[in-house]
Amino acid sequence: MNLLDSVNELIGNFKKGNIRALARIISKIENEDPGKDELLKNIFGMTGKAYVVGVTGSPGAGKSSLVDRMTSCLRKKGETVGIIAVDPTSPFSGGALLGDRIRMQEHAVDRGVYIRSMGTRGSLGGLARTTKEVVKVLDAYGYSWVIVETVGVGQAELDIMHVADTTLVVLTPGAGDSIQTIKAGIMEIADIFVVNKCDLPGADKVASEISQMLDLQGGTPEWRPPVVQVSTLNDLGMDGLMESVEKHRSYLVDSGLLESYREDRARKETLEIVDFRWRKLVNSQLNYQGFVNDILNRVTGRKTDPYTAADAILRYVIENSGLAGKK
Repeated sequence: MNLLDSVNELIGNFKKGNIRALARIISKIENEDPGKDELLKNIFGMTGKAYVVGVTGSPGAGKSSLVDRMTSCLRKKGETVGIIAVDPTSPFSGGALLGDRIRMQEHAVDRGVYIRSMGTRGSLGGLARTTKEVVKVLDAYGYSWVIVETVGVGQAELDIMHVADTTLVVLTPGAGDSIQTIKAGIMEIADIFVVNKCDLPGADKVASEISQMLDLQGGTPEWRPPVVQVSTLNDLGMDGLMESVEKHRSYLVDSGLLESYREDRARKETLEIVDFRWRKLVNSQLNYQGFVNDILNRVTGRKTDPYTAADAILRYVIENSGLAGKK
């Protein structure tokens, strides 16, 4: 069976709702297998229906437990849920624990829930490089909600804002200086702040500090991120959290921002693919022999500058890749 026939068979089973086909497609995407692009081309027309929620925050904030309880709330309403849980990949062994499923055992046999763990595989930003593509697969399969749990992040890992429609930033009392935790970037991507483990001392203080920081931002934003206190241990505050998520969704739909944001992401993603393929093309041409090696030696010998050298290398790549004569 050739590659195209294999892709068509897999897509056919996927469209029939075969869960094994879903798992195989995700694995092929993660592993950058041949046929990955063809698979994504085939499912693209089936996407755009799922609502994507991102859950981010520092390690130990209780993100996995929160996702588990959110899933329970959605399942009670008859919604289907796809979950992507991103775990850090070891820089030594290359492996990942992928332990988030342990905290979601209640949903392990629920056919309305699909849980997929992903290792970061060296990617920064809190997500794996293929997370956006896996979101598309779960969307195309028919899950009405997709929840993406990032790896434990700090102040600068903000990739989730380019994937999620609603972003939850999870904080906990007793985790040090909460102002330090939420300042700058991570503060600005939150659509909803969640103070988890609110049954512990200090939860009110964390919520108050977040509210004060929101007051200092000034202006009159149409959407002010609510601060919701929850405890996943006894489901305290979970109804209020899900109500806030629905309110934000309604706000985005009614204001036209949901469509606008998704259009912007589609444009950026297309350009990212162009950039990624261009870099692959450049790397495939750079064997560091002959002309390219001579140019690099001229830079190291300070006989030419890096900018002139880069222009020369780009011209070389275009001419030798056959792009120069194409229209």
